[in-house]
Amino acid sequence: MSEARRFGLSAALVSPFDERGRPDLARLVGQARAVLAEGCDSITLFGTTGEGFSIPLRERATMLGAVAGAGISLDKVYAGVSATTVAEAAEQAELALSAGVKGLLVAPPFYLKGVDDEGLYGWFHDFLARLGSEARGVILYHIPGQTAVPLSSSLVRRLRDAFSGVIAGIKDSSGDWATTERFLADHGDIAILVGDERLLARAVRHGAEGSICGLANITPALLRPLVHEGRDDRRVNALVEAIVSLPVLPAVKALVAHRRGDKGYCHVRPPLMPLAAADREKLVATFEAITGEPAGA
Repeated sequence: MSEARRFGLSAALVSPFDERGRPDLARLVGQARAVLAEGCDSITLFGTTGEGFSIPLRERATMLGAVAGAGISLDKVYAGVSATTVAEAAEQAELALSAGVKGLLVAPPFYLKGVDDEGLYGWFHDFLARLGSEARGVILYHIPGQTAVPLSSSLVRRLRDAFSGVIAGIKDSSGDWATTERFLADHGDIAILVGDERLLARAVRHGAEGSICGLANITPALLRPLVHEGRDDRRVNALVEAIVSLPVLPAVKALVAHRRGDKGYCHVRPPLMPLAAADREKLVATFEAITGEPAGA
C-alpha cells in the first residue's frame, strides 16, 4: 500500500480538564499540536482515551472550535461518537461532520448487553440513514472490553453493502489476534486499525493500515515504525503492560503530564479518579527506564 493511502497513526487524544472539570482548551490545543509534531498522522477527539463518553454536545462543539481556531486542519481530525440513542449519536456525528472532520469513530450502543446482530444492524442502519449523504469516513469501533457489545465481521459486511463507500474502516480494540485476523481476511480492502499496540506491528505486516491508540499521546515517534514498517519494538509492549496494570485512562494522562512537564493534564472526570501519587511516581519511573525520556523531552 502506498503511504498516501495508509491511515497511519492517530492519537486517541486525551481531553484535558481544569480543576472544575471543564474542558481545558489551551492544553487540548497544546497536546494536539505536540502529537502531530512528534509523528502522528492525525488525531481522534472524543474516543475512549479522550473520555468521549463524558463529553456532551455543547462541549464537543467548543473543543472542535478550539482545535480549528488554532489552525489545525480538521482534515487531520477524526471524532468519536459514543451514545446509546440513535438521535444523540446522529447529533454528535452531524456536529463533527459539519465542522469538517475527516471521519467518525462510531461505537455501538452500549447500555444493553447480549443484543444480536439484527438489532445492532437496525441501530447502525438508522444512525447512518439519518446522516444521509453527509455520512463519510465511518470507522466502526469494536471494543467489547468496554462496551460488551462486539461487532461481528458479518455485521460489518451487511453495513458495507447497505451503505456503499461510507464504512472506511474498523478499529479493533479487542486485543484478540484471531479477531484481528478475521477482520483483515474479510475486510482487508478498508482500513483495519488496531487499538492494542502490542498487536500493532504484527497486524501491519498482515495488511492493517495503522492505529488509533492512547499510547500515541505519549510516544508517537516510538510507534511510527510499527505503523509504517510493521517493525516490532519491545519497549512498546513494556509500556503498554505498565499502563494496563493501572487504571488506564488516568495512567495515560499521568504520562502525558510527565511528557509535557505539566500536572494540569492529570485531571479526569468522575467516575474516574487521578492516579495516587505513589502509583504515578512508579509509572513515571518505569516510563523513564523503558524510554530514557525525562519530563519535557
